Amino acid sequence: MIPKTSFTYKLDAGQQKELVKFLKEGNYRPVKMEYTIYAAETPDCRIAMYTSGKCLIQGKGAPDFVSFILEPCILKQVQLGYEDQLNPELSSPHFGIDESGKGDFFGPMVIAGAYIDATLIDAMREMDVKDSKNITSDKKAIDMGRALRKLLGNRFTVIKIGPATYNNLYMKMRSVNNMLAWGHARAIENLLGVVPDCPKAISDQFGDASLIRKALMQKGQKIELVQRHKAESDLAVAAASILAREGFLMALREMSDRFKVTIPKGASDRVKDVATDIAKKAGPNILVETVKCHFKTTDEVLSRIGSSRSALPPQGRTFSRAFTYKRPEKK
Repeated sequence: MIPKTSFTYKLDAGQQKELVKFLKEGNYRPVKMEYTIYAAETPDCRIAMYTSGKCLIQGKGAPDFVSFILEPCILKQVQLGYEDQLNPELSSPHFGIDESGKGDFFGPMVIAGAYIDATLIDAMREMDVKDSKNITSDKKAIDMGRALRKLLGNRFTVIKIGPATYNNLYMKMRSVNNMLAWGHARAIENLLGVVPDCPKAISDQFGDASLIRKALMQKGQKIELVQRHKAESDLAVAAASILAREGFLMALREMSDRFKVTIPKGASDRVKDVATDIAKKAGPNILVETVKCHFKTTDEVLSRIGSSRSALPPQGRTFSRAFTYKRPEKK
């Protein structure tokens, strides 16, 4: 196996202070890096303590720094090389479920599931599988998604809820959490069709913990369902997050090709500008096919082109409960 040469840890304020003190007093050369409290290096290793509390250790000497300095002197606990012994759940057979695109105005919401066991965990670690939110390059996320699909064979599932379907579902369910629960349950059911004896599924906690359980069908009713915050620390969930991100990014690429313009992520001013241009050219109904219409952003875009939700079909008139739609005053 190729040795891992990059490690990330979240340190509390006290641990940050201890690490900076150690680096300043030790045989480490200080280096300037943006967004860091302090950074230093040796010929084999660089240590960066970021203002966010994230500590990044990189280089061929990184494993030794983690094993002989960071863990015993700063973290006061030994983990590297003992992950499976400390937490046997990591390598036990289970599914991980996660989603992408939930907060993006354009494009689908994609829910993915991935299987892991002791025969797959080392390969995923070697690939540096991690929560897709920590993968800053879209190209890397797509490449890792492709590699994961090759590694897993048929032991994964991707459920893409395109904008038109999404808007119809939202009109019926009136809750993103209910839609997520439905999608997570479908992912578990799909995976059980391939690995029917898998005993457990892990997903991130959202809304009422009973939502996914209620949405499961006969096959899924017997599986142990674990929902917890920051579930992406589990490798199966992290793998699912990458597969979901790949599916979302590829959908945006396809939409970009269709409209001959780069479709941006998120819900920024740039997103509003692009949506406005598309709606001007194709008419307001195009929004039902391209965006999540319950976002308040829809009203802003429609206002820019001199229109309103009344111009949209029923599935485009449904808005988030957190946003109170104001009807035009009668004159």
